[in-house]
Amino acid sequence: MLQIGQWLINFYESSVFAYGAILLLIYTMLAIFSFISIRKYLRRESCSDYHDLLKSALSPGISVIAPAFNEGLSIIMNVQSLLTLNYPIFEVLLINDGSTDNSMEQLIKVFELEKVDFAYNPKLHAKPIRGIYKSTNPAFSKLTVIDKINGKSKADAVNAGINVASFDYFVCTDVDCILEMDTLLKLIKPVMEESSRRIIAVGATLRTANSCDIDQGVIIQMKPPSKLLPKFQEMEYIRAFVLGKMGWNLINCIPNVSGGLGLFDKEIAIKAGGYDAQSFGEDMELLVRMCRYSGDNQIKYAVKYIPETLCWTEVPSTIKIFMRQRSRWARGLAQLMYAHFKMFFNPQYGRAGLITFPYNFFFELLAPIIEIVGLIYYLYLWISGRINTEYAVLLLLFVYSYSIMITTIAILWDQITFRYYKSWKDVLLLCATACLEIFLYHPMIVFFSIRGYYYFLTGKKHVWGDMQRQGFGQARKN
Repeated sequence: MLQIGQWLINFYESSVFAYGAILLLIYTMLAIFSFISIRKYLRRESCSDYHDLLKSALSPGISVIAPAFNEGLSIIMNVQSLLTLNYPIFEVLLINDGSTDNSMEQLIKVFELEKVDFAYNPKLHAKPIRGIYKSTNPAFSKLTVIDKINGKSKADAVNAGINVASFDYFVCTDVDCILEMDTLLKLIKPVMEESSRRIIAVGATLRTANSCDIDQGVIIQMKPPSKLLPKFQEMEYIRAFVLGKMGWNLINCIPNVSGGLGLFDKEIAIKAGGYDAQSFGEDMELLVRMCRYSGDNQIKYAVKYIPETLCWTEVPSTIKIFMRQRSRWARGLAQLMYAHFKMFFNPQYGRAGLITFPYNFFFELLAPIIEIVGLIYYLYLWISGRINTEYAVLLLLFVYSYSIMITTIAILWDQITFRYYKSWKDVLLLCATACLEIFLYHPMIVFFSIRGYYYFLTGKKHVWGDMQRQGFGQARKN
């Protein structure tokens, strides 16, 4: 019996060591791939002329879809930002998802809206529409406001927008987001450049808007957040997008396109069933659904990412709202893994089934569980006096140093390449935040993820809800 117990301990320790080593190797690989991918992007950009693309008759139309629920603090500024986008043919579809605040009243007043007759022919399931509004002012001719019954999910609202969308491609964004003026030009460019594969989705880097200088829906000066929690999220976003997403971009294995900003092929999205209103990770679930549909129908496809920051979003500045967001994301990931487990190591789905899905399962879904179990095991060894203190300290120092190094590389690489921050002091302070991550921020991520898994297993109700944003008028205080 003792021999079996010792064998299990040895097996567990070896497995955890192998898991950690593989994860470190993956991060190193992604850093190298990201460097190559961004260099390729910059070379292509040096030869690009967006002025020609802006005047081209071949530029496809784009529908910009922005769902809103009780977003009265920022909704007007957001719509103003969307209407200033630089693109030849586009429309803005604002979905008022049964807001109980003054969002609709503000929209009607500021944009001079009136209810119009519209032939609504839904291809995707969504809650009933109460009315569709257009502006009487020609200056706002691109704007359409869809007022609908609350569907209790962002997915339901976006599906309603897709049903109304006029063009072959749609961009999904959030009302708490500010987009760069050339966003549509840069998102559609990979679609127009690709000839051998169908580009089903394109994403771009997101950053926090909490402390940025914003005027009439336009970023005047980009600044990292002043408060610690949003600053952690800024650091995480840079690492996830610049290093992670761009690394996967090189080998066409992008795991998800952010809900804050993503361009999608409308035909594939509709045929794949659109957004799942029951999903808690609707953005990731849509991309997986589209990849699965493409694999089932032998469609040669690709998902692309852009390293430039095209979207700024207001991130949670309180632990309560942050917990709600991250628990929801974790629950959505667990839900997605369960719903699409058929793709797991299935060669029918190409790299999505052989690389992306297994990575999400082992190193995203299981990571918080493995960390919690590992921490308990470490405490057991320490209490029982069986731990090799010198070895344990060295190992922890290595992991700590490595995590700081990876984050610092991502932040510096982003700053050197694009120079978003005017002050290097801001950059260094952001790098210094990485030193605190393992003690303050990462434990919260692990705990909130476990909370989300618990909600998934128990089926506890969780709706979209009011995220209690402060609005861009107050953003500088964060």
